Amino acid sequence: MARGAGTEVLERVIAQGDLAQLTPAERVAYYRAVCESLGLNPLTRPFDYIVLNGRLTLYARKDATDQLRRIHGISVRIVAREMIDTLGLYVVTARATTPDGREDEAIGAVSVKGLSGDALANALMRAETKAKRRVTLSIVGLGWTDESEVESIPGARTVRVDHETGEILDQTAVATPATPATPEPAAVAKSPTDKQFRLLGVLLDRVGLSREDAPLYISALIRRQIHSAREMTREEVSLSIDHLQLLAEMLDELKVREEVRRELMRDASLHGGVFDSRETLMEVLRGYEGDTG
Repeated sequence: MARGAGTEVLERVIAQGDLAQLTPAERVAYYRAVCESLGLNPLTRPFDYIVLNGRLTLYARKDATDQLRRIHGISVRIVAREMIDTLGLYVVTARATTPDGREDEAIGAVSVKGLSGDALANALMRAETKAKRRVTLSIVGLGWTDESEVESIPGARTVRVDHETGEILDQTAVATPATPATPEPAAVAKSPTDKQFRLLGVLLDRVGLSREDAPLYISALIRRQIHSAREMTREEVSLSIDHLQLLAEMLDELKVREEVRRELMRDASLHGGVFDSRETLMEVLRGYEGDTG
């Protein structure tokens, strides 16, 4: 594919954020362009496809993080392990270092509530794997989902795509499913105002919640799945604003840095959690070394 056509494909992906809207040939071109830009070998399939928030996108496999560590000379070590009994979580912190001295940290958290024996051992190892892969992606500037996170993301579905042709083999997985059991808001429900949407956007930025992760976090908060704020009722937006305002005040009071807020909120979104009290927030923050003050 000519360079101009490849650039056009990248621009469409950035604008739409949904690889399902591309033609099979364009998906192949995009996949190869991503690999080329990162210096990865596409023949090893460093990425696979996932439906996240109703959109088809890529997630990083083990091959991707292994190659990235080798290409950039990244060394990774575990700097902290903690069992948070009150939440039933095991949290591992990994630190990555590049040859020029840059450092970054990320955590891997797994639920261990009710686990024992081999199941517990596997969960502990999975937390370490998560931390190592996430910090690798973070230090090279990729905010993509890692293979170790996929199973813990509410509503996420992996999709089989032919890497040679770009054909989607699981068409039913790409189609947005109807929301089971939970009824849609009543037709008489009032729509949110523009002022509410603007305030919601400001608060999302203030707590460090990205536009990609916001639907996951807010879905857990209002107890029904949404893909964008436009699907919410006025009452749901009001509830979200009140919650985020309180959360922002707690984060400010605890002097949580911006980069830590982003990681904290991403972890909460991926695990379907909500910070419903100061005690819960402080307990989770203990798993982030040097995050406050």
